[in-house]
Amino acid sequence: MVSREIVPGVFWVGALDFDRRIFDELIPLPSGTSYNAYLIRGSEKTALIDTVDPTKEFDLISNLVKLGIDRIDYIIINHAEQDHAGSLPMVLEFFPDAMVVTNEKCRDLLIALLHLPVEKFRVVKDRETLTLGDRTLEFILTPWTHWPETQVTYLREDRILFPCDLFGYHTATSDLYVTERADFYIPAKRYYAEIMMPFRNSIRGHLETIRALKIDLIAPSHGPVHKNPHLILEAYADWVSDAVKNEVVIPYVSMHGSTSKMVEHFTEALIARGVTVRPFNLTHTDIGELALSLVDAATVVIATPTVLFGPHPQVVSAAYLTNLLKPKMRYASVIGSYGWGGKVPETIVKMLDHVKVEVLEPVMVKGLPDEKTFAALDRLADEIARKHKENNIL
Repeated sequence: MVSREIVPGVFWVGALDFDRRIFDELIPLPSGTSYNAYLIRGSEKTALIDTVDPTKEFDLISNLVKLGIDRIDYIIINHAEQDHAGSLPMVLEFFPDAMVVTNEKCRDLLIALLHLPVEKFRVVKDRETLTLGDRTLEFILTPWTHWPETQVTYLREDRILFPCDLFGYHTATSDLYVTERADFYIPAKRYYAEIMMPFRNSIRGHLETIRALKIDLIAPSHGPVHKNPHLILEAYADWVSDAVKNEVVIPYVSMHGSTSKMVEHFTEALIARGVTVRPFNLTHTDIGELALSLVDAATVVIATPTVLFGPHPQVVSAAYLTNLLKPKMRYASVIGSYGWGGKVPETIVKMLDHVKVEVLEPVMVKGLPDEKTFAALDRLADEIARKHKENNIL
C-alpha cells in the first residue's frame, strides 16, 4: 500500500482489500473493501485514527514506516470492531509509548476483544478535546450509530470528520476521493441498508449534531474520502427520514411453480396500477441487493410455498433479515401456496415483530393458483395502490 496526503500533515495510511468478497460471513462484497486509518501530525503530538483489519496489519505498519513515523502519541479508536481495531496490538508493539484514546464503553469492549491492559487507555467524554499542538481533536459520542460504543472524531482546524463506519461504504478503489453523487450513492446506500438501517432513529438524532459542524472533508473507515460532504449528509438525511416511496419489494421462493405464478401475476398487477415492483428470487439473490431495496419501500409482500407446515427456510431467512434491519416500510402481506395446510402467514407476521407495519390480508392458495386466486391478488394490488395514494406515497 501507499500512504497518501489528504491535506498537509494528514495522511491516509490504511489498506485496500481487493479480494475480499464477504464480510462478517454474511454480507457480499462485490467490489472488495478498504480499511482506512489516518495519521495526523501536529506541531507537538502525532495521532493515528483507527487501525485496519488484522489481515492487513503489515500494510498499515509499512505505510507508517515509509512516512518515517518513529513515534505515535495517541491512537484514536472510534469503534471497537475488529476490522478497525483488530491490528491495535500490533501497532502498540511498534509504538509502545502510545496511549489508546476512546470512550469508556469502547475501552471496555477493546479490553474484552483484544485483551489489552487498562493502563494503556485514556478515556474521553462527549465533546472532550485533545490537543496535538497546532491541531485539536474533538470527540463526539454517537452511540448506536452501529454499536453502542461508536464515536466520531472531528479535526477542528482542518474541518475533517473521521466517523469510522458512518458515511462509508465497501469498495476497494485506488481513488482517494469521491466527489460526485453518482460515484457513491448506490454503494453507500447499500452499505447503509446492510449496516446502519437498524439504527435509523439513533443516526437521525446524531446527524443533527454532525451537520452543525463546519465540515470540509468526511474521511470514513471504508471507502474513499468525501470531498463534497453535503452530498452524503443529504443522502443520510433522506434515508433516516420516515419518507417511503411507491415501491413494493417481493422476496420469494417457488418450489414447484405455484408461488412463482402468483408472483408473476401480482407483479404485473402492481405495475398496471403504477407501483414500482422489485421481486427477488431468494434462491439466487444477493442479500445486499435485497437490503438495499428495503431502504425506501413502502410495502413488502413475502411470497412462499409451504414446507411441511411453515414457510420455506430461505423465506424465513429473508423475513428474519427484514425484521433485523427494521426498514421504515408501512405495509406488509404474505402470498403463496400450500399442499395440505399450515400457518404460513401467521408465522411470517410473528417474525416481523420489530417492524411496525399494517398487515394486509394474505393470499394463500391450495395447490396451483386459479382465477379466484388471481382475482384475490388483484384486490391486494388495488389495496396497496390505494393505501399508497391515500398517504401521498409517491
